[in-house]
Amino acid sequence: MHSRPAVVVPVEGFYRPASLRLEHGRTDPDARYTDWLDTAALAREVLDRSGPQGPGEYLPALWDLARDRAARESYRPVPPGAVLLVPGSLLQGLGLAFDVVVHLRVGPQARRRRMPADRAWELPAFDRYDAEVDPVALADAVVLADHADRPALVLQGRFL
Repeated sequence: MHSRPAVVVPVEGFYRPASLRLEHGRTDPDARYTDWLDTAALAREVLDRSGPQGPGEYLPALWDLARDRAARESYRPVPPGAVLLVPGSLLQGLGLAFDVVVHLRVGPQARRRRMPADRAWELPAFDRYDAEVDPVALADAVVLADHADRPALVLQGRFL
């Protein structure tokens, strides 16, 4: 077995500005589900550029959430043979061109137990996502994570 370099691009760097993301208030679960991520920018600046038809580079972040302004990052080269990881929530069903999708499945009851009180308003967004997208069915692999100390892996497809 050999290892590969990994590039991690968290999806939070491609959230929209607060004026768009929070247009319906800071605790609107429907907006959390549909309005937070700039899907086109993530595809354009990360997936397309790092893919086989792209120039072999990626933008690490487009938006700085803490300052609510452009991140002003520069493109970075993807190391040869690297694996690009894009961690984030509510990503399936958006038409993003991921080669392999690993879904961390936390069931509704476990989500309610584990979600911090100040973020409980997000729970309906995750319930809606489960109902509308069925991320377990779409994923190549699913990690059952209701109990963080005892995760279980379920493979849906083949990894090459």
